[in-house]
Order: sequence, then C-alpha cells, then structure tokens
Amino acid sequence: MLYPIAIDKANSSFGVRVPDIQGCFSGGETLSDAVESAKEAIEAHLELLLQEKESLPIANSIDKYLSDAEYKNVIWAVVDVDVTRLMGKTEKINVTLPSLLIHRIDQYVASHPEYGSRSGFLAKVAAENILI
Repeated sequence: MLYPIAIDKANSSFGVRVPDIQGCFSGGETLSDAVESAKEAIEAHLELLLQEKESLPIANSIDKYLSDAEYKNVIWAVVDVDVTRLMGKTEKINVTLPSLLIHRIDQYVASHPEYGSRSGFLAKVAAENILI
C-alpha cells in the first residue's frame, strides 16, 4: 500500500506525519532517514492493527491533503508498505485459474518486479482489496 507522508523541516532535522494513520509519526536527521523511519513506523503501526484484527487504514492519494491548511508547506512523499509481510507465515494453497488469466498475471509480474512472483502479486492484490 502506498501511504503519503507529510515531512516538516525543523531546523536541522525532519518530522514526519502520516495523515492516513492516526497517531503515526516519525522523524530523522536527514530527509532519507525521515522517510525510512516513517516506513518503519507505518509497518509497526499496521502490524499492531493486524494483530488486534483491526481494519487497516485506507491509503489516500496526496491530492486529498494538498488544500488542507494543516499540511501547508510540507514536503510530500509516498511510502510503499508491503502489508502481506506483516500477516504471518506463508501457507501453500492450490488455486485453479483460467490459463489466459495466469498468462496475463505472469506477463504483468514480469514487467512489475515489485511483486516478485505470481504469488506475491496475488497476495498484494488480495490484501489491498480485503484488508482495508
């Protein structure tokens, strides 16, 4: 899931707020540290929600916040969080799909390496549609 983060420059460090996840914030000495720290904070927050069997917060587009006065003069970035990694150990299942669909999934995964594999693609698509 792609979560937008609002980054505030404060003297020599950066503070980060995650508008879509209430109470989730972070920071860092450099911009890259702040983004990495935000990703870790988001993952920890989402993992806790999953453990408590809560719904995951919807990841909105940055566009939703651009006219919000609370986020005036921030630096925007997007953090990609793979929620399937936070859902526990993997299990092997047998799924029956039409051969053309399998072929198209494989083509899509080949041109989008962020999914890693057919299973990775199916897990991410399912998580994005079921967990929110």
